[in-house]
Amino acid sequence: MTWWSVVRFLHVLSAALWVGGQLTVSLVVRPLTLRLLDEERRGRVLNAVGRRFGMFTGAVFLPLQLGTGVAIAWHKGVTWASLAEPGYGRVLAAKLALFCAVMLAAGLHGWASAAGRAGFARAMAMAALVGSVGVVLLATGLPAT
Repeated sequence: MTWWSVVRFLHVLSAALWVGGQLTVSLVVRPLTLRLLDEERRGRVLNAVGRRFGMFTGAVFLPLQLGTGVAIAWHKGVTWASLAEPGYGRVLAAKLALFCAVMLAAGLHGWASAAGRAGFARAMAMAALVGSVGVVLLATGLPAT
């Protein structure tokens, strides 16, 4: 096991926690709250879950993803120019673009939730979830470092 194996492990673990958390909230927590709680309690629970997940994102997920991602790219010799090259560069560029779109959708979801725009919040949550799965799909096309 090398140092770079640990860096990649942390990158993958952080992504798994992020996407797994989104899937858990969407497929387990939300349906249960719809079935078991009245509207007021459901709103309080889902808001609390969302705030906690948002804090996790800002305090753990983003710093870990950005730090390990930059380190892995540096280790692989990625340059801005190489992101336009076929193969690894273009797949990584697509992954980065989709990651940025996911973070934007997640941020808009948080804003819409706080502003009481439930329909837009749900749309942004779904966009972030689908985009996150897409990021993972693109990541599987990148060779190990």
